[in-house]
Formats: sequence, structure tokens, C-alpha cells
Amino acid sequence: MVSLYNLEKEKEIDLEYVVIMVKHGEEWILARHQDRSSWEFAGGHIEVGETPEQAAARELFEETGAEQFSIVPITIYKVTMDDAPGSYGKLFFANVEQFAELPPYEMAEIKGFTDIPTNLTYPLIYPTLILKVQDFINSSSSAAR
Repeated sequence: MVSLYNLEKEKEIDLEYVVIMVKHGEEWILARHQDRSSWEFAGGHIEVGETPEQAAARELFEETGAEQFSIVPITIYKVTMDDAPGSYGKLFFANVEQFAELPPYEMAEIKGFTDIPTNLTYPLIYPTLILKVQDFINSSSSAAR
């Protein structure tokens, strides 16, 4: 289960993860891990001494090769499975202007999609986060008119 919280919640909890939903022009950019056939958005653990913003920028580069980009925090999320206490993360949205070569870490490839693919690595988590980012994009584009 995924729960969403206002960004102010960050002051009350320990964040463990970041997820970055990425667009380049009109396409969603997803990566395929070298050990999987499914697609995923950039993201991962926040390292010791890192802010969520630093972790998001690092993961975005490591997993997509994004070189020039703008990135915006969207929401705090909590993922709970079964009886586990759950973990908190921070969701970001990034618009990428330019990519470098994909770094030789864990991702095999990146690909642009007009529509988000159905074979996602985290199918129980992503739909809620995708809707939140789409709401942000829609409200941003209508505010710009």
C-alpha cells in the first residue's frame, strides 16, 4: 500500500528512498535493470550524509545518464507491505534536457515511452506515484496558460 503526504512530513520522519519520474520532451524515460526485463523509474536509497535532493540528482544520473535537468519535489510517500512498519521516500519529477552516456552501473538501457509501459518493476507502488506526478504536470501546464 502506498500513502501520500505533504512535503512538510519530511521534518517528522526518516526518509530512506527517492523516486524520480522523468520526462524528456513528451516521453517518459524509464530504465531497465540489467537483471530484469521490466521497466522502472530512476530511484534508490538515500546514502548516509546525503539530502534527498542530492540522492535524487545522483540516482537520476546513475540510472539514466541525465546531464542537464530540472528537478522538483512532489510529495512524501510511505510504502507498507503486509505487517511491516513501512518505509518513507520522497517523490521527484525531472525534466531532462540532455543525456550523457548511460553510466556502467546497474541499468542496461533507458528508453522513452509516450505511454508508461505496463511491465513495471514495482507495479504496486508506481501507479499511485504516477497519478501524483501527472496531477502536478497538469496543474503546472494549466497555471502556465
